[in-house]
Amino acid sequence: MVKYICTTHGKGREHDFRVFRNSKVRLREDIECLGDKGYQGIHKLHGKSRIPKKKPRGRELTSEEKKSNQELAKVRVLGEHVHLLLKVFKILSLTYRNRRKRFGLRFNLIAALYNYELHLPQSEFA
Repeated sequence: MVKYICTTHGKGREHDFRVFRNSKVRLREDIECLGDKGYQGIHKLHGKSRIPKKKPRGRELTSEEKKSNQELAKVRVLGEHVHLLLKVFKILSLTYRNRRKRFGLRFNLIAALYNYELHLPQSEFA
């Protein structure tokens, strides 16, 4: 399975799903999109997407639903590890104080470095 980082950004504090919708980036039909509970409604934009099942008000999740959520979390945690690696560059973890026009360029360069490093042979990586 080949993984790459694709980035987009919004102005100021904006929810991830709103940034995704406003970006007009559309995923190929064969790509599976894994989101968190904040991505409700992504099925309307991308049919092959998965989000965890929310607990209904006044009820508990069934054991099947809990197991499904756990399986999804096991896959999604890999993406969270990528976020952690990108925060090393501080562009995501601190307030960006440079020219806003260059934020996208700089962040895409960081993503390109990660993609390049990810696909190096293991002997060069270590």
